[in-house]
Amino acid sequence: MSLRPIMPAPIVKIALAQINTTVGDFDGNAAKVLEAAERARARAADLVLFPELTLPGYPPRDLVEDPAFVRGNVAALERLIPRVRGIAALVGYVEPNPAREGKSLFNAAAVIRDGRVERTVRKRLLPTYDVFDEGRHFEPGGPQEPWPFGGRRLGLTICEDVWNDREFHRRPIYHEDPVVQVHAAGADLLVNVSASPFAVGKPALRREMVAGIARRHRLPAVLVNLTGGNDELIFDGSSFALDPEGRVVAQAASFEEDLVLWDAATLEGEARATVEEEAPAIRKALVLGLRDYFRKTGFTKAVIGLSGGIDSAVVAALAVEALGASNVLGVSMPSRFSSGGSRDDAAALARNLGIELMTIPIEGIFRSTLDALAPGFAGRSFDTAEENVQARIRGMLLMALSNKLGHLVLSTGNKSELAVGYCTLYGDMAGGLAVISDVPKTAVYRLAAELNREREVIPRASIEKPPSAELRPDQKDSDSLPDYAVLDAILRAFVEELKSPEEIVALGFPPDVVARVVRMVERNEYKRRQAAPGLKVTSKAFGMGRRIPIARKLGR
Repeated sequence: MSLRPIMPAPIVKIALAQINTTVGDFDGNAAKVLEAAERARARAADLVLFPELTLPGYPPRDLVEDPAFVRGNVAALERLIPRVRGIAALVGYVEPNPAREGKSLFNAAAVIRDGRVERTVRKRLLPTYDVFDEGRHFEPGGPQEPWPFGGRRLGLTICEDVWNDREFHRRPIYHEDPVVQVHAAGADLLVNVSASPFAVGKPALRREMVAGIARRHRLPAVLVNLTGGNDELIFDGSSFALDPEGRVVAQAASFEEDLVLWDAATLEGEARATVEEEAPAIRKALVLGLRDYFRKTGFTKAVIGLSGGIDSAVVAALAVEALGASNVLGVSMPSRFSSGGSRDDAAALARNLGIELMTIPIEGIFRSTLDALAPGFAGRSFDTAEENVQARIRGMLLMALSNKLGHLVLSTGNKSELAVGYCTLYGDMAGGLAVISDVPKTAVYRLAAELNREREVIPRASIEKPPSAELRPDQKDSDSLPDYAVLDAILRAFVEELKSPEEIVALGFPPDVVARVVRMVERNEYKRRQAAPGLKVTSKAFGMGRRIPIARKLGR
């Protein structure tokens, strides 16, 4: 009688390397890979996972049409291969397609092990909705077999490949499900490397979706997500591992780089605190997006027009948190219509934040401009033309300071204003980054409360006084707009939930108010097309994720 040898239990200790990459910084991104891989190896990890398109950065957009960009990313991979030792690494890159037909590139990830590429996985589902354009550039990958490693069979997938679960989505948009395919082929552990952008509620949705997959297929799952800001997009990280019951057994931090270990044999791992509530999450997201926008574009200092209102106060507070008080300049530009209270509120904010405040009265410039325009304005009453002159004077002064000092102008308009055109082209819309352009006015108030949670940063008067542009005597936002609670609810239904005016009225809103709001949204697309890039924090932001023609028939 012969005895069969007792085989050791499979041991796969996986490191989730949640890093912040920069588009086009091949050497910098590769250095992050090497540093994280060494840390993971030193902690006895067998495999380290990196986010989608690690080496080129995400999203590279049309840069992948430049052959030199693609070659640079491949060269970075080739330099990396012999340097990753003592651990396997899954690293994303843009792979040239050798076939003579189809798109010329793949969104791919290479398994680097022992000085060679042991396996290449190619993304199969290529999103072309909202902010995504991957079908524009990449060829879909084909079915693949699980990767045998450490006694396990890993199903390797890339981001969207797990977003077509038929039990989770009422209407799946793809005809195939890579998870079903790789599980049927024998995978006993699901791996997903992602660059999934942040929106309010998205981290929980992402986790819930993958948990459903884990439970349905009875297999553990691990998802590594990108963190950081790249232009309008913010990536929250929030990487995780789940057991076959869908329970979180490892969790990386929100909105920062992190490295956490998870043992696929014991199903135990490290867990960090995450940011789940709306206002704290928006705060973290905007600070990260703002900081990275400056760092990755080479700016160090910001200049902001401080009106004494809540919007500019919130933007200034976020800028100080992201850049430091010494790198933020506030500018008060009072006119004949600026109340003493607003000037005092701007000064109080500057003191609370510890920033420099420069005061440039615009009355003289305004009067001279009106004198110059007098022949053209003769016989016409004061209206939005004169109001906009003031806003444009302020925009000109901020841009002049930007040119002279090298500071980046942060525009301060919120999503509600941008939606209905309650903003001035070349005036308050002037700037290099629109920090809160995807934050509705009602959420701005919640964000102010969050910023004031530990001490008063935003002056109480800025929060409590009725919103006003102060461009004419006794002006209030409510003179031109519905109450912000009503306006924001209608805008959410129309812009984010894509409801028709009739469906919005059925929710209980007055038909005339709905019609007016929808008309304002439709008529102001030309303004939004000329706005500064804005940081995305909702499910549907104006800009790259909402492409509406300017020249079209309006109305329904």
